Amino acid sequence: MNKTDLIDTLRKETGLSKSKSEQVVELFFDKMSNALASGDRVEIRDFCSIYVKDYKGYMGKNPKTGEPKQVPPKKLPFFKCGKELKERVDYKEAKT
Repeated sequence: MNKTDLIDTLRKETGLSKSKSEQVVELFFDKMSNALASGDRVEIRDFCSIYVKDYKGYMGKNPKTGEPKQVPPKKLPFFKCGKELKERVDYKEAKT
């Protein structure tokens, strides 16, 4: 499922117009992105939690030349699956 599919599903399930559905989805993702950018954690009970994880810099290698290169520290979003989602995914795989 991609963003467009999500907008279409919201439109069909709620009867909202396409533009309103798009606004809702955009607002949802904008608020999540802003929270993560400001260092907050996003938690959707039983589905997932997303937080920003700090990674230290390290000495790496250029894969083409093998030349050593300093990789700077960075922050990346980290997705942690919720218990209910994990069980639903596992259950569906066991069925097929």
